[in-house]
Amino acid sequence: MPATLNIVGAGHVGRTLGRLFHEHGVFAVQDVLTRSQASAADAVAFIGAGRALAQVAPLRPASVWMLAVGDDQIAPTCAALAAAGLLNGATVFHCSGAKASGELQAASQAGAQVASIHPVRSFADPDSVAAHFAGTWCGVEGDADALACLSPAFEAIGARLVAIDAAAKTVYHAASVFASNYLVTVLDAALRAYAAAGVPPHIARELAQPLASETLANVFRLGAPAALSGPVARGDMATVARQQAALQDWDAPTATLYAALVEATTALAGRKRRGEA
Repeated sequence: MPATLNIVGAGHVGRTLGRLFHEHGVFAVQDVLTRSQASAADAVAFIGAGRALAQVAPLRPASVWMLAVGDDQIAPTCAALAAAGLLNGATVFHCSGAKASGELQAASQAGAQVASIHPVRSFADPDSVAAHFAGTWCGVEGDADALACLSPAFEAIGARLVAIDAAAKTVYHAASVFASNYLVTVLDAALRAYAAAGVPPHIARELAQPLASETLANVFRLGAPAALSGPVARGDMATVARQQAALQDWDAPTATLYAALVEATTALAGRKRRGEA
């Protein structure tokens, strides 16, 4: 008989993992708590199992608790569950990339084992993620006993696990922001700059796509230093200065972004010259 799982917070991440745990028979999904009865019922329908709840009082004890709530709600939610006497002896984990397992201190003080398991991917489309979750990397840290329980569970749904330093959790999450969110910002700057030069938007995307795609492929095949090209890599700082001035005349915030990237790119170019990985 699989261990029971209660899910607190069933947005995109919570409901996706809940469905995977249920479909693979890893945990018996028991209670699903969200802010409203309607959202809880919707989550239960997506998962295919569980009882929909909108209040803490009806929750039943469970062997495992997944807190898939917003980062700022992890500690207070955990404290409320601990105060209700629900966490003693349980395994409790959250899914935040920015917060460490120390956010679950109230559970630890109640006698629970705690951990953080962060799937490194976008959950914008839960149906798609659930169908293609296999191979997803998850950053993990926490109590040894909690990880001994949770690691096989995540491996059973296709996850690949990598241990991370809890003390560096914020830097770890910033890495994902650079790799995903800020990449979008930089590409947006490129598309707007093409438009400022008179290039129609649909053609701007066609110009940028092969540059971006080939560069990303080179980074992951060769490493960032070897993939770097362009004026900074060549030491052509006169071109860099002209571009900086032109951007300042066109759009000051984009010029500021460009200037901020010059210093980091100059350091990367130095690593390339020295043959560093």
